[in-house]
Amino acid sequence: MDSFPNPPAPNPPALEHLARVPKVWQWLVLLIVSMLFAGALEFGALPAALLIGPMLAAILAGTNGATVRVPRPLFGAAQAIVGCLVAASISADIFPLFYKEWPLFLGVVVATVAASSLLGWLISRWRVLPGTTAVWGSSPGAATAMVLMAGAFGADQRLVAFMQYLRVILVSMTAALVARVSTSGIEIPAIVWFPPIDPTAFAATLGVAVVGSLIGKLFRLPSPFFLGTFIFGTAVHLGLGVTMQLPPWLLALFYTMIGWTIGLNFTRAILRHATRALPQIVGSIIILIAFCGGLGFMISHVLGIDPLTAYLATSPGGMDSVAIIAAAAQHVDISFVMALQSARFLVVLLVGPSVARLVARSLRE
Repeated sequence: MDSFPNPPAPNPPALEHLARVPKVWQWLVLLIVSMLFAGALEFGALPAALLIGPMLAAILAGTNGATVRVPRPLFGAAQAIVGCLVAASISADIFPLFYKEWPLFLGVVVATVAASSLLGWLISRWRVLPGTTAVWGSSPGAATAMVLMAGAFGADQRLVAFMQYLRVILVSMTAALVARVSTSGIEIPAIVWFPPIDPTAFAATLGVAVVGSLIGKLFRLPSPFFLGTFIFGTAVHLGLGVTMQLPPWLLALFYTMIGWTIGLNFTRAILRHATRALPQIVGSIIILIAFCGGLGFMISHVLGIDPLTAYLATSPGGMDSVAIIAAAAQHVDISFVMALQSARFLVVLLVGPSVARLVARSLRE
């Protein structure tokens, strides 16, 4: 799960049109453009259109000087609801497979971390980016932790943030396109936006979101709203048989919050700062996506699981975006996807800083 620190200060209003527009009109413009983009993507039957449409609209707004930001409580609530979505989708059937094939799972995670570290090392070694910036920016997940720690070790936080956010968007769009192609021959049922509400299940969902978020904050988990809710929700869902209800209108609202939060962090200042290295940054992200796709093909072949499930499971972040796409796609085993995504996230969180420091030390020698 990738969450976002406070973005850099916006550019001077003279350079960016939306900065001179009252915030209420900025929100209105962002909402209208988001609806247009999401509608176009929905018309094309692209999975996670309600995430990617608002994300693209927010990028357009952010790079034109928008000063509005999604309030942190709303972004936290959005992460918690996605945590409920994932928890409700977890099946106990995944655990025997994970136990049986743990060497393969661990190998995939280690290979992903190693590949991303190598790409970061090469970009830094070739002096495409200053210092150790590329090492921190290439980490496949845990964006906030990487951005914050990068500054403490002398890397350029703006470029690290740019690399992390751009990776999230490219991975999200690539995964959504792959899901669309993979399900092109399948008739997707119409969405019932306002189904009857089951009071018990809906109340359980809200309760899990609140309690899980508090647990995440109490134990100071990374991405506390998502991980706390995911862990607590999975425990009560599998252990106590608690049923949760997540109506489409609720998911659409919070998918939009996540898309806006990601997109609005892309300001013109960040893009200008990264223009010189953009081809290399994009190239490294594409290589990492392709490498992880190869790992997904291997897993699909070895375990005999659905190729789309394997591809989404190995996609290099962000975990919330992949969860949304997996939930929207047909015939995807979201339990398997989130098991491998969670394993990689935790490994990146635990060893990522040490690996980055090790690679950074090798660059100074």
